Amino acid sequence: MSFGSISHEAHSTLAIAMNRIGGKSLPGTVECGTLRVPLDYARPDGKRIALTVSRARATGKDPDGGTREVPRQGALVHNPGGPGATGMYFPMMGALPEWKRLAAAYDLVGYAPRGVGRSAPLSCTDPGTFFEGPAKAPVHPTAAYKRERVARAEAYARGCAERNGDALRHYNSLNNARDLDVLRAALGEDRLTFLGSSYGTYFGALYATLFPSHVRRMVFDSAVNPAPERIWYRNNLDQSAAFEDRWADFKAWAARHDDVYGLGGTALEVQRGYERARARLAREPAGGKVGPRQLQAAFLGVGYYDDHWPHRAHALSAYLKGDPAPLVEQAQEHPEAAAEAENARAVYLAVECNDAPWPEDWAVWDRDNTRLARRAPFETWDNVWTNLPCAYWRAPRRRPLDVRADGGGLPPTLILAAERDAATPYAGALELHRRLAGSALVTERDAGSHGLAGGPNTCVHGHLEAYLLDGRVPGRRAWCAPHPEPEPAPADRRAGRDRPAA
Repeated sequence: MSFGSISHEAHSTLAIAMNRIGGKSLPGTVECGTLRVPLDYARPDGKRIALTVSRARATGKDPDGGTREVPRQGALVHNPGGPGATGMYFPMMGALPEWKRLAAAYDLVGYAPRGVGRSAPLSCTDPGTFFEGPAKAPVHPTAAYKRERVARAEAYARGCAERNGDALRHYNSLNNARDLDVLRAALGEDRLTFLGSSYGTYFGALYATLFPSHVRRMVFDSAVNPAPERIWYRNNLDQSAAFEDRWADFKAWAARHDDVYGLGGTALEVQRGYERARARLAREPAGGKVGPRQLQAAFLGVGYYDDHWPHRAHALSAYLKGDPAPLVEQAQEHPEAAAEAENARAVYLAVECNDAPWPEDWAVWDRDNTRLARRAPFETWDNVWTNLPCAYWRAPRRRPLDVRADGGGLPPTLILAAERDAATPYAGALELHRRLAGSALVTERDAGSHGLAGGPNTCVHGHLEAYLLDGRVPGRRAWCAPHPEPEPAPADRRAGRDRPAA
């Protein structure tokens, strides 16, 4: 297999045509089109699939309002992660104040990776049945419940194989990295400038390993642990453990604002309130729409982004006081989004199941996660049910590539990480930093938001701009103080006061 066989793609493969994506209007400054790539890179002249691409050209405008013209530096390509997330809306970020300096110098380019959205989309089940309505989400599942979930996982894996056939094997991280090089060439870039977030850091690191001389600048934002032995089963165990710590951070914050939410003055009291809500929802779903599973999914968001904390605390407090409306608003599933959600899950599983070996014996999953759930009950079993189809996957598994750059062809790269990130635990950033010679690691101390680029930490954002605009890295390591924790919203303060019923 020739990894470089696709780098000859010409500008004409990126046909800028339409100004609409997925039925949603975009500003006229955003151009959209398609990029054709081989389905199977072992057969570069065989079947091709079309990936959707979006672009907003560099404005060249002085972001400070002056008259100077900002020189164009090329295209900045972004992937937001997943696997299964689309980057098609990235060009619109240029309208935000935090991105104006970068938007002045760079074309902002987003795309939907293979399988996502309109990019040769994957599906493993009928989207009409994807949202099942209010459902259980036991923290300590019974043997009978486990058997039920094993059967559902087997059925989902079977559906992926039956609906997608032999093409299913070609949806993997290695091909995502190769697609990225086709996109680079199609954009007319001799070398790639790339911002990958979360999962985007993993196949970005694969790209740096495969094509080091094709890299101009690379930002790895919230890095996945790329060690082959952790892709992907053990990374998910690490993630479940880290979410427990971040869940503890949220409970401690809510307890500090007991005067607002009335959830209790200790993390234990907040936990007990959450458990009361879960038990009550199991008996009677809120608004007929929100049961324990929807509650769990909504509160998983507090592990990703602390700006969710005020909204979730208010919803929990209001529900326990007898007002379910805020919880229903935040946690209900929307049937009109079922097709997009099912597509995202299909791609997530295809990539992760194809990328690496997984335990094929349910007893291994049961043993490892029963042990983990004793100290990390918040997300452990939910994470199992998400990934369990990989135990019964019918496409061939790959052996993960050893991500590494020991010097030579790869320019300096930049890694951004928060010490308490749950989705991509901090150990992953340290491992990627160790493997990529010449990389610089910027750490936000004592913080856990997932995805730092363009976020509220001005220190982190300053390092990002210095690197992308001037090529400057802060030595091997740099540290930033945490961004401020969120404050309760004014509406929360008005609604707080009364303590929830026991």
